[in-house]
Amino acid sequence: MDDLLKRQGRYVLVSTTGESFKAYVPPPLPPEPSLQMEGLLPLLERATQAIGRLDGIVSVLPDIRLFLYQYVRKEALLSSQIEGTQSSFSDLLLHENAYAPGVPLNDVQEVSAYVAAMEHGLKRIKEDFPLSLRLIREIHEVLLVTGRGRDKQPGAFRRSQNWIGGTRPGNALFVPPPPDEMLLCLDSLEKFFHDNEANLPVLVKAALVHLQFETIHPFLDGNGRVGRLLITLMLCDAGLLKEPSLYLSLYFKTHRQTYYRLLQEVRESGAWETWLEFFLTGVEETANNAVETVNRLLHLFETDQAKIETLGRAAPNVLRLYQYLQSMPIMGIQQVCKALGLTPATVSKVVQHLEVAGILQEITGKQRDRLYVYQEYLQILSEGAGPF
Repeated sequence: MDDLLKRQGRYVLVSTTGESFKAYVPPPLPPEPSLQMEGLLPLLERATQAIGRLDGIVSVLPDIRLFLYQYVRKEALLSSQIEGTQSSFSDLLLHENAYAPGVPLNDVQEVSAYVAAMEHGLKRIKEDFPLSLRLIREIHEVLLVTGRGRDKQPGAFRRSQNWIGGTRPGNALFVPPPPDEMLLCLDSLEKFFHDNEANLPVLVKAALVHLQFETIHPFLDGNGRVGRLLITLMLCDAGLLKEPSLYLSLYFKTHRQTYYRLLQEVRESGAWETWLEFFLTGVEETANNAVETVNRLLHLFETDQAKIETLGRAAPNVLRLYQYLQSMPIMGIQQVCKALGLTPATVSKVVQHLEVAGILQEITGKQRDRLYVYQEYLQILSEGAGPF
C-alpha cells in the first residue's frame, strides 16, 4: 500500500433518515509510516525547554494555588469562547461570587462547568487514576451536567451520527466515524495512551491524541473542550508539568483558521508533521508567554506590597485584604467581611487605603453594594480573553 494511503484513513458509506453520506474513519495511532521527526527536533527541544522554564517559575510564586486558580479560569473562558460563548473574565468572577446580574448566565455557567471539569480531571490524575476512556467520560459529565449541554448525554459516548458544519451529514464540512466505528477508534486511542513501544516524546503524543480525539468526535457536544483539556492532563500525567500551567486555547483561538485547516489536512493527506510543527510552536509560544505573565505578576505584587508596607499601623489589615484580592480580584465589602472575619468599618477603611494607593477601583458608581476591582491584576490575567 502507498505510504500516503496508510495515513489517510478511510470513508464508510452511511445511510440514515433517507440520506446516504460518507463518514471518515481515522487509522489508529501512531501514524504509519513513522513520523519524520528530524526537522522537528529543534522545535521540540525549544518547546520542552519552555515548559521547563514555566514549571520552574510557577514554583517560586508566593502562592501557586492563587495563580492556578485564576489561570484555570482563563483557560476555561478561552476554551468556551472557541465554542461560541461571549463571557468575559470579569463575568465569570462575578458569577462565582453571586454578583452577576445582567451577564449571559448560560455562557457563564458553561465556563464555570469547564473549570469544574478541569479540576475533576486533574484531581483524578493526582490520585493515580489512569488516563482512560472512563476518565474522559467523567470529565465530560462534569462539563455538561449544567448549562446548555445537559440534554446532550453528559458522560456518554454518542449513539448517533454527528457532523461538523452544514445542516445535515450530507452537506457537512466533516463527518466523524459512525457509532460502531467510533467505539473501535476509541478503543485504539485508549491503548495508545499507554503505548510506550512507539517511544514518542510526551509533547508529540499529546499533539497526536488531541487531533485524533477531535477527529473521532465521540460526544454529541463538548468535544473541543474535552480535547483541549486532554493536552494538559497528558502533560501532567506524564510528569512533564508538575502544575497544570500550560493551556493552548489562546493559541488555538488566535490561529483558529490555521488550526481547523491543519486538522483537515491530516485527515485528507496524513500531514502529521505539519500539524506537529504548528502544535509545538504553540507550546513554545504559550509557555514563554506564561513565563512573562508570571514575571509581570511577581513584579506587580512586589510593587504593591511595597506601597502597603508604608502604611504603618494599618498595614497588617491592608495586607490581609491585598492577599485576598490575589484570589478574588473583584470584591464587595460584605464578601470580605465574611471571608476575613473583619467588621464592615475596618474593611471600608482598608479599601480606602487601597483606593488611595491606586490598587483598588470602585466599578459600580453606586452608594450601596459597591464592587471593587484590582484592575491591574485583572488586566494581566485576562489579556487575550476578550470575546470574539
